[in-house]
Amino acid sequence: MHTEAHIREALRDCYDPEIPLNILDLGLLQSITLTEDSDAPGAGIPGVPPRFRAAITLIPTTPDESQQAQLAAQIQNRLAGIEALFSTSVQFADTPQWTPARITPDGRRILKLDQPAFPILNNRAR
Repeated sequence: MHTEAHIREALRDCYDPEIPLNILDLGLLQSITLTEDSDAPGAGIPGVPPRFRAAITLIPTTPDESQQAQLAAQIQNRLAGIEALFSTSVQFADTPQWTPARITPDGRRILKLDQPAFPILNNRAR
């Protein structure tokens, strides 16, 4: 079975449509819920491994429904490659609202948010 950690790692390949950073480093992931799917092909047959439904809840960066639909499709396509998952649903939470404070330290480094506005050049201020 693929664990929540495997799904999280796969979600690192999914990027917000507006901000060039993966959804985990942006802090968009609110929750992952896995439930065994009794309707999946082969369910209940001895020797057939169980398959699961994944419910992903995100905090969107924008209320734009077309961008949310694009992100949901990207996630569903990426997680379709995980054999243990039979289906994936993506929901967007109304609260809490996303703010840049949710960005991880790695994400802040990638987006260069913590660099000084006027870097020191050649070890001296100009």
